[in-house]
Amino acid sequence: MSTKENATEEIDLGQLFKLIGNAFDRFFKFIGSIFKGIFHFIILFLQFIQKHFLKFVIAGVIGIAIGIYWDSTADPKYKSTMIVEPNFNSVQQLYNNIEFYNELAEEEEYIALAEALKIEPEEAQALKEFSIESFSDQTQKIKQFSTFIQSLDTISQKKVDYDDYLKNFNNINAKFHKITIEAKDAKIAKKCQSAIVKSIENNQYFRLQKQINEVNLSLQDSIIGKQFTEIDSLQNFYRKIKTLEAGKPEGTTSINLAGEGSDQSPEIELLAQIKELKNEMVVLNDKRANTSNTINIISAFPNKGVLINDFFKKKMVLLPILLMGLVFMVLVLLSLNRYLKKYNQE
Repeated sequence: MSTKENATEEIDLGQLFKLIGNAFDRFFKFIGSIFKGIFHFIILFLQFIQKHFLKFVIAGVIGIAIGIYWDSTADPKYKSTMIVEPNFNSVQQLYNNIEFYNELAEEEEYIALAEALKIEPEEAQALKEFSIESFSDQTQKIKQFSTFIQSLDTISQKKVDYDDYLKNFNNINAKFHKITIEAKDAKIAKKCQSAIVKSIENNQYFRLQKQINEVNLSLQDSIIGKQFTEIDSLQNFYRKIKTLEAGKPEGTTSINLAGEGSDQSPEIELLAQIKELKNEMVVLNDKRANTSNTINIISAFPNKGVLINDFFKKKMVLLPILLMGLVFMVLVLLSLNRYLKKYNQE
């Protein structure tokens, strides 16, 4: 009985190993067929290129010739950039204005564009493209995140982390923004700078926000000034008390100006308050400087723009690629058509 059981187990194990071997064999054959298919496709593609190589060369040469002529006759383009810092939540309006200018330039509405930018219609014809994008690095994002966290209550601070902040960070959240103008006139961007900035500053809402900000800063300034005066009076009072204490005979009751349980003398506490008030003054002055304008110009448009000379944007590069791509598509469609006709005949 045991001999028959051993023989059955050997047969089962043999069949199992055979099944495993067959599975591996089919798997490797499947992988091999994939590589063979890829290799076959590459060979067919190379044969296709070899067969029509002359057509691609002709298309490329024609594209280069037309592109060179196009580049030589086209008007030069100049690029000018300005970096700004919008205040009072005016960044969205700035983006809307830049988009509006760009639409007018694309639609060649030069009269309306000239009126918006306070220039002559002939000068507006030189403007070709307006764009704006955020100008923010990792350091600026960290600083903005720190300011954002400080503005939240304790419970909200625990629910927000830096990764969540970055996921919701967009162009509007950035502190600095770069405005770019492309034009045929190298000096036209500088003439547009004032109108672009004033279009935001003359907005009634932002003017009101700026006035309220100035009132609030003046109020904080006066409060800090009064606190300095009060502290100065207290210092003079403590000096008089010390003078009186020094003139008293020994054994008389002395006046303790420090509160119960206080380890520091009143003079030291006043010095600490003075230091804190000075820090508040520094912050207040920085805020006054940063918010003195609705739009802070960090880097103005240059007097003369930079000539756009990007090699990969030239027509002599783009046209050959376009023509060869069209030739490739036409030849592929013709080959597909022949294959379908042949397939139907079979």
